[in-house]
Amino acid sequence: MAKTARTLIARNAESFTFLYQEVIDSLPGVDFFDPERDVPCLDTVDLLYLPGGYPEKHLPALVANAPCRDAIKAYAERGGRIIAECGGMMYLCQRIVTDDGEHEMCGVLPYSITAQQSDRKLSLGYRRFVLDGKEYRGHEFHYTQFLGQTPPSAAQVYNAVGEPVATPVIRYKNVLASYTHLYSIYNL
Repeated sequence: MAKTARTLIARNAESFTFLYQEVIDSLPGVDFFDPERDVPCLDTVDLLYLPGGYPEKHLPALVANAPCRDAIKAYAERGGRIIAECGGMMYLCQRIVTDDGEHEMCGVLPYSITAQQSDRKLSLGYRRFVLDGKEYRGHEFHYTQFLGQTPPSAAQVYNAVGEPVATPVIRYKNVLASYTHLYSIYNL
């Protein structure tokens, strides 16, 4: 009997809410979980999808659910496939820094994100990059930034008119993370 592929998607009213229906429809065996309340069982998951949203607005709940963050980190470390876009990428980082302090996240990626008022800067536009011979398109919309130096990118990202932008595409083991919201992920 063939194994059925299983995709687990983070979904919540604001923390992880930005995802295209077309992406959901293109993925096999979709189930959802709420990182603010649930602890996912990732033993049979083929893909963990962490879409965008506003995790910086729900930090107390995300911090309080340490078992969820620990499960996601363990899944990444043992080679689990993760796609993380914008807020999902922020969640995978070491911490999110706000005017209220530092908030520990999953710790999969060794970066910190600043959501402090003084660091707010709009990053907006269509994005395109090529990775492993495949072209990906999406868009970027956020005010948060990497704290300190921007991480190295696994691919050069371009805007709608073909100019390079500093948005990194981060690869770690089987994790692919970026501020870019992809229009499709079926070919990753």
